[in-house]
Amino acid sequence: MKTLTVNIVTPDGPVYDSEVDMIIAKTASGEIGILPGHIPMVAPLVIGAVKLKKDGKTEYVAVNGGFVEVRPEKVTILAQSSEVASSIDLARAKEAMKRAEERLQGKQDTTDFSRAELSLKRAMNRINVYEGNI
Repeated sequence: MKTLTVNIVTPDGPVYDSEVDMIIAKTASGEIGILPGHIPMVAPLVIGAVKLKKDGKTEYVAVNGGFVEVRPEKVTILAQSSEVASSIDLARAKEAMKRAEERLQGKQDTTDFSRAELSLKRAMNRINVYEGNI
């Protein structure tokens, strides 16, 4: 069976580099599935999990925005931040979620609600990816 080369890169460096059978990612217009030979395209990503299927197993990577570039035999994801499920610090993610929830419930005039909401989404995504609740 044909495979795709997948590279996930952040400003801090590479996060993932491997051959996979299929990729499922959340874009601004919905989920896309990418198989070898897919038509070339570029799409903006939203906060969510990237599912990487290989040899009947699925790996998850938490991605916080960015872009996916698809070529017939290679997919590159340029993400603002990203973590493989096995490297997520669950305690840190839960603490970030707690802080974001407190900011949203604080109802102070100085609270930047859109920033707090994005922080909450990122933390929940990391927790869901770590726990496999995708």
